[in-house]
Amino acid sequence: MEDSLPNYDYSCEECGADFELRLKFSDDVEQPCMECGSIAKRQFSAVPIVFKGSGWYVNDYGKKGSASGNSGDATTTDQSD
Repeated sequence: MEDSLPNYDYSCEECGADFELRLKFSDDVEQPCMECGSIAKRQFSAVPIVFKGSGWYVNDYGKKGSASGNSGDATTTDQSD
């Protein structure tokens, strides 16, 4: 179970120490500093995201009608009667 716990970055305003803790979701947000013992604050970091393959851009924002082939031609061929 230890492997499935998230890592949290903490920073102490008193001594300037930065450290990482592996905590449960239910654990208290405020944790003691590992250097001086005062309350350290949890830091929020950007998570790197890498999109690979054709992905959402081609699927959601690609050429209109490319998925069905002739979605724009259906109205012009019906008017020939």
